[in-house]
Amino acid sequence: DDNQLTGEIPSEIGNLTNLTELYLFNNELTGSIPPEISDLTNLTELRLGSNQLTGSIPPEIGNLTNLIWLRLDDNQFTGSIPPEIGNLTNLIWLRLDDNQFTGSIPPEIGNLTNLTRLYSDDNQLTGSIPSEIGNLTNLRYLNLNDNELTGSIPPEIGNLTNLTYLNLKSNQ
Repeated sequence: DDNQLTGEIPSEIGNLTNLTELYLFNNELTGSIPPEISDLTNLTELRLGSNQLTGSIPPEIGNLTNLIWLRLDDNQFTGSIPPEIGNLTNLIWLRLDDNQFTGSIPPEIGNLTNLTRLYSDDNQLTGSIPSEIGNLTNLRYLNLNDNELTGSIPPEIGNLTNLTYLNLKSNQ
C-alpha cells in the first residue's frame, strides 16, 4: 500500500489461493475487481480502498466467507451492493464509503452479525434503511450519511445498544 501502482488488478491474482491478506489500498489502480478474486477463499482481509477502481462489486465476493475486513472505500464503484455480501458473516469491518453505489441497502446486510463498523456513507444509495439492520447488535459505528435514503428510521435500530457513533445526516 501507499505506492503509485497503476493498471488493473490482474485476473491471475485468483491463482494465489494461499493468501490470507491482500492489501492494495492507497494506489492508483483502475478497472474493476476481477471475479477470480473469489478463488481466494483463505482471505481474512481484503483492502482495495483509495484507488480509482470502477465497475460493480462482483457477486462472487460472497465466496470469501473467511473475510474479517473488507475495504472498498474511496473508489469509483457503481451499481448496487450485491445481496451476496450477506454471506460474509465473519466480517467485523465493512467499508463501502466514498463511492457511487446506487440502489438500496440489501436486507442481507442483516446477516453480518459480527460487524462492529459499517461505513456506507457518501454514495447514492436510495430506498429505506432495512429493518434487518437491527440484527447487527455488535455494531459500534454506523455511518450512512450523504446518501439519498428515504423513509423512516426503522425502530429495530434500537437493538443496536453497542453503538457509540450513528450518522444518518444528509439523506432524504
